[in-house]
Amino acid sequence: MKQMANLQVAAGDTLREIERRVLWLASAMVHEANRVRPNPSGLKVGGHQASSASIVSIMTALWFGHLGPQDRVSVKPHASPVLHAINYLLGELEESYLPTLRAFGGLQSYPSRTKDPDPVDYSTGSVGIGATATIWGALARRYVGHAFGGAGTGRQYALVGDAELDEGAVWEAILEPGVRELGEIVWIVDLNRQSLDRVIPDIAADRLRGMFAAAGWQVLTVKYGDLLEGLFARPGGDALRERIDRMPNPEYQRLLRCGPAELHERLPGTGPDRGTIASLISDLDDATLTAAIADLGGHDLAALDRAYSAIDDDRPTVIFAYTVKGYGLPTHSHPQNHSSLLTTAQMEELAAESGIDPAHPWTGFDSGSAAARLCAETARRLRRPDVPAPEVAAPPADFGRVPAGTATTQAALGRVLMDLTRSAPQIARRVVTVSPDVSSSTNLGGWVNKVGVWSSRERPDWFADDPETILHWRERPTGQHIELGIAETNLVGLIGELGTTWSRWGEPLLPIGVLYDPFVQRALEPWSFGIYAGGQSILVGTPSGVSLASEGGAHQSITTPSLGIEQPGCVSYEPAFAIDVEWTLLECLARLGRPDGSSAYLRLSTRPVDQSLAAVPQDPAARERRRRQVVAGGYPLRRTASPAVTIAAMGAVVPEALAAAARLAENGVDADVTCVTSPDLLMRALRARQGNQEAPSWILDRLFPAHRAAPLVTVLDGHPHTLTFLATINRVPTISLGVTQFGQSGSMEDVYRHHAVDADAIVRAALDLAET
Repeated sequence: MKQMANLQVAAGDTLREIERRVLWLASAMVHEANRVRPNPSGLKVGGHQASSASIVSIMTALWFGHLGPQDRVSVKPHASPVLHAINYLLGELEESYLPTLRAFGGLQSYPSRTKDPDPVDYSTGSVGIGATATIWGALARRYVGHAFGGAGTGRQYALVGDAELDEGAVWEAILEPGVRELGEIVWIVDLNRQSLDRVIPDIAADRLRGMFAAAGWQVLTVKYGDLLEGLFARPGGDALRERIDRMPNPEYQRLLRCGPAELHERLPGTGPDRGTIASLISDLDDATLTAAIADLGGHDLAALDRAYSAIDDDRPTVIFAYTVKGYGLPTHSHPQNHSSLLTTAQMEELAAESGIDPAHPWTGFDSGSAAARLCAETARRLRRPDVPAPEVAAPPADFGRVPAGTATTQAALGRVLMDLTRSAPQIARRVVTVSPDVSSSTNLGGWVNKVGVWSSRERPDWFADDPETILHWRERPTGQHIELGIAETNLVGLIGELGTTWSRWGEPLLPIGVLYDPFVQRALEPWSFGIYAGGQSILVGTPSGVSLASEGGAHQSITTPSLGIEQPGCVSYEPAFAIDVEWTLLECLARLGRPDGSSAYLRLSTRPVDQSLAAVPQDPAARERRRRQVVAGGYPLRRTASPAVTIAAMGAVVPEALAAAARLAENGVDADVTCVTSPDLLMRALRARQGNQEAPSWILDRLFPAHRAAPLVTVLDGHPHTLTFLATINRVPTISLGVTQFGQSGSMEDVYRHHAVDADAIVRAALDLAET
């Protein structure tokens, strides 16, 4: 037993040595970026030494004692230097990168899965989104495991700052009903009681613990270290514990800044137990008293080890680890230490305490030392096999159908998915749809009935024998539709992680998230961050625009048509006809699950449209030519011998453009009509022609040939600025029609007239231009 105790002490000493080196390296990276590296512009570089310091112990204990190769970790944004320091010690990051924090081509400000040179499991930086990504990552792994196998097991850890729990997206994710079954989820809260500007005034930990427990999570607390626990066990220790437990956060933080004499005066407080507490601490030497007041569990490696060992894998777990912001640094616990930087003198003192020569800040452990051996052993344990390159056939480009009658682009979505199951079942098997409780109202009912609803375990369908039930809710592990609650942030978080499976496990999925278009704006920031993090998915906004006339202004989207122009990593389409939906959706599916792939946004409508207006060519070569134009950004829909004006229309208002052109012809004004399917791709083509971007530009010559240049009317069910740039292609006069104000309930005809996107408005604009 004595030999075992000695071994544990030796291992603890080695781990503490690594802990100190991680603290030094993390602090030195920020110091190098701000005080050593040349900065000609004088612009603030920044970095977070204090936020990094508070989580060093948590990460050291986790990486070097508990992580497995299949575990994945989301690291809080401001702790990126700690992650890079650990990766460096494990041989996963070259020394040359350590001085490059926040430099161009170097280590990113926050952990980035796609831009950092070392292993990063989850990109973080958008508050709350990095933490919740572990939930959606767990669901994605389970989905792949059930559908194709090979995704393995492993925990999904999130290292979260306590102030990050203020973010509403966190609680939307936690309250999603299926999350309570995800036992692989482990969140570790760095409870340092400080946000960016201040010490958090209220003692919120008990409330937070209750909220997690109510959601079905295991709740563990690592509040005090062994030194304080030892004092609590002495006579009078209960009074000291109660005093610290009840102490407001700001008072405790102030005590951390006190010297020994002040501590003897302030710590006992003014209550009835003052004498008891004063007596308890009276015989403590200065060093012990100062260490004891800061001896929180989040800095006690043994206490953290016990907490990690107590994790219950049958339900999600949250560990509240109490810490001191800036622990181990001169700036510890200062209320404004969030982005404060150590001076050069302070860094030299830290180097001396860490046994480092400041002239050689990146020195590793001596070969053969216990610390070097533990780093090597940890690196071997955590090494993952290479992910095989995905090999999946491309979806068909065209089903060969010609839609007839009257149809909506929203209904076409469900039809295309059903056709895919018949024409390319191996591709359809990789499609997974997700909606926030809007499956039936977005025309996914047939698809859901066909493929079933995904669940980690089979559940009874209690309405299977009800003859009046049209939508059958068969929940099973082989289902391909995931139904979430009404939380758009959860939707895009999940499709983002479903869109990374090709790079995590070599099994690409084709995720399609469907939501009402007015709520795309609510989902945009987390979806954008998911794209930045490497997720590839399709977001379908439907129904959209003021064409949803009777719903009124609350559900009529205005600004979404231009999102594709502005959103990196995404191509956008707004098809006018069912055949356009088929071709664009198949094109978007072909872009997913590839190293050079991208996400997509489709804006659809519930406006019934006569499909004969699409005038789909019957000749196979002409049909293919039309398809190529549709997926490239648009196509000529009506051509005259010598146009006096061109009408460029998009989406639901294309019938109005065609009706206006017919009326103009009756008045002796010839008008071409161009159907725009993607202002995004047309903008790329224009920038490419100007030499500002790499993209094909041939589509501009097909839609707006210079020899047919004419004044231009643009019109769409959305903000007019979306298409205004088209006039710059040939530098022609233009009038842009669209929606610029909140809508109101009414018939479609009334609403179109109110916003001046009806045929009358188009005719007036064309005549005005033709007379100039």
